[in-house]
Amino acid sequence: MELPDADLKIGVAGKWQHFQKDFFYRLIRLSRNRVKKLEYKVLFTVFIAVFIAELGDKTQLATMLFAADKDVSKLTVFIGASLALIVASGIGVLAGGVISQYISEKHLHYIAGIGFIGIGIWTFFKA
Repeated sequence: MELPDADLKIGVAGKWQHFQKDFFYRLIRLSRNRVKKLEYKVLFTVFIAVFIAELGDKTQLATMLFAADKDVSKLTVFIGASLALIVASGIGVLAGGVISQYISEKHLHYIAGIGFIGIGIWTFFKA
């Protein structure tokens, strides 16, 4: 016995709705578990370090120049700059994750320290 088309459509729609509910239930449960594992000390430390590093940086100066244009929406400048920083940070996180698989954390700290000192010396002599 064949089902009429209307019953078939309801059956498929019902299965789709069940799939959606199950998917979103699992997604919410997964996100709640991840939020519980969020390390607030690390979050605060990273926020403060990046915030201080970005103050007066070329990125902030460029953003101020874009926002100074009277014909440009400040919200558009804010969103554009924010998205750029998010993408740049994402690349940094991915690169750090890959590099840390091959180089120990101790050596990474040494390399970063030498890099910062080198940039400081270069900046000093360029001024």
